[in-house]
Amino acid sequence: MIRLLLALFLCLASVLPALAVNPDEVLADPALEARARAISAKLRCMVCQNQSIDDSNAELAKDLRVLVRERLTNGDTDEAVIAYVVSRYGEFVLLKPRFEAKTVILWGMPVILLLCGGVALVVAARRRSAGMPGTPLSDKEREELDKLLRS
Repeated sequence: MIRLLLALFLCLASVLPALAVNPDEVLADPALEARARAISAKLRCMVCQNQSIDDSNAELAKDLRVLVRERLTNGDTDEAVIAYVVSRYGEFVLLKPRFEAKTVILWGMPVILLLCGGVALVVAARRRSAGMPGTPLSDKEREELDKLLRS
């Protein structure tokens, strides 16, 4: 029975996300800690680049987590903390880029590519149907074709 419970615990533990937040980083105020975790989940680790700073064990990610918590304890709003980090590291630090004039191409490219593909398919289909003759062979053409096939 103990083995079964241990196996169940290990299975459940493997499903949970692995957070890299160290115990010494955790804030005493649960509300501030929840805000810090929410902000950390939106920020990209500049070393790993495919993980949030909340999930990364990199030293830079740890520094960013500490920075986020310091800014929150100093009274900054969530938006102010994110704006501060973006001002230091650029828009790339955001896991989900903002929808702005300079990112319209990034957000609109899938739609543009789908439209271009659809237009290309329609044009190709029209060319193919327009290139096929619609009139039957004349008697003379049929006789010539029969001669060619017999020889």
